[in-house]
Amino acid sequence: MDQTLTNDADILIVGGGLSGAMLAAQLMRLPGQRRVLVIEPRAELGRGEAYSAVELGHTLNGNAARMSVDPDNADDLTQWLTEYIAAGGWPESDQQHVPISELFPPRGIFGLYARQRLAEAQAVGALNGSTVEHVQAEVVDLQANAGAVQLTLSDDRCLQGAFAVLATGMFPAARTPQTQSSGLNAAALDPWDVAAMQRLDPQATVMIIGSGLTMVDAVVSLEQAGHRGPIEVFSRHGLLPHVRRQPPAWVDFLAQDQSIRTPRQLMRELRRHCQEAIAQGIDWQAPLDTVRAHIGRLWHQATDRQRQQFVRHVRPWWESHHHRSPPLSAELVERLYKEGRLRIHAASFKGLEPSTGDGVSIRLRRRGEAQTCVVSGAALINSSGIEYDWRRVARPLPRQLLDRGLVRPGPLALGIAAEVDGAVVNAEGQPARRLFAMGPPLRGMWWESTAVTDVASQAKALAERLVR
Repeated sequence: MDQTLTNDADILIVGGGLSGAMLAAQLMRLPGQRRVLVIEPRAELGRGEAYSAVELGHTLNGNAARMSVDPDNADDLTQWLTEYIAAGGWPESDQQHVPISELFPPRGIFGLYARQRLAEAQAVGALNGSTVEHVQAEVVDLQANAGAVQLTLSDDRCLQGAFAVLATGMFPAARTPQTQSSGLNAAALDPWDVAAMQRLDPQATVMIIGSGLTMVDAVVSLEQAGHRGPIEVFSRHGLLPHVRRQPPAWVDFLAQDQSIRTPRQLMRELRRHCQEAIAQGIDWQAPLDTVRAHIGRLWHQATDRQRQQFVRHVRPWWESHHHRSPPLSAELVERLYKEGRLRIHAASFKGLEPSTGDGVSIRLRRRGEAQTCVVSGAALINSSGIEYDWRRVARPLPRQLLDRGLVRPGPLALGIAAEVDGAVVNAEGQPARRLFAMGPPLRGMWWESTAVTDVASQAKALAERLVR
């Protein structure tokens, strides 16, 4: 790289979804003058995959009090929603019959909130001469040396900056090309594509792979599309997300007892507190919700063996109990289940099968059975969640970074490896001086590195680190 080139920016942010937008906002609020470029192929910053949804039925799975993008003000979203609703926005909010802090906003409206907070931060930054600019393109390659970072874009432009941050967000399995593709995405409907579902026979059988929150979204999409036929859901453990409730406060037992360090100790103590809560007539979700603030510390200090034990033995139950469904969506799933229209099967997806008609056939192995079987339906939806293993993501930038050793997989191949301050670690184990990461790419470092509050805290800390 020619180090005599003039930098286009002080900081280049790769990805302009929620992570990239929150980092840009934090950079604008800090004293000093800087130029920030956010490279994002979508037309709007702050939305990304998660908050580009347009259907009102696709809501956050956390209530407003839990989803602030301001790490210093937990009530920020509640305050914004109060003003937004008072001005005539989201008139359907009264259907939830709860205080505004307990509302579960549509993800599209949350994206509007994130964009507005970024715009306000840009206005603050402008007073110091700082700017955020949106470069609408995809980053396909990255090079770094001691003096700068250079990005190659999908339109053949090159950008150079003093620092670069990988804020690439999540790679939904339903929308992400895979390096070892089973062909599932080519044969499956997008879980959020209501228009495509409207073209189905309303009485047709629809099969869904995966039973987590993406499945809940898919069921909402089918309902909004007018589908009234059977829905067959297949997942390895056959577990559904619990409904998210608003439990009372519970003692922060992890803060009181620092000796709890391993997954086994955590599960034993958590189970004891949940049983104690139930015995007192208190929602078991109360003790579980206190764990949230400690997950990053517990995961980061665990050994690889302990992490493997958690993923292998605890993860399915952790996901279904901790990543809970918004109430209205959960009510729909429960109603369809009681009606017999939605059925849950514990079975592993083994691949597509040739279909003789217009439908889709898949091969499964049901739990407890040695032999596989073939089931068919009119349509198939891939709701298998997020792809965190960058080695399986067939996008130009992850492939280039891994192939050239600029990054290496994170613990358990979840995301990429990095230092505590976000500095990316290369294949030789050396931390980069000018390349950082935040949000979902750091899943392997902190486990819960995708939640809004976690990403907001990371954005603030990283912005301060970059400015220093």
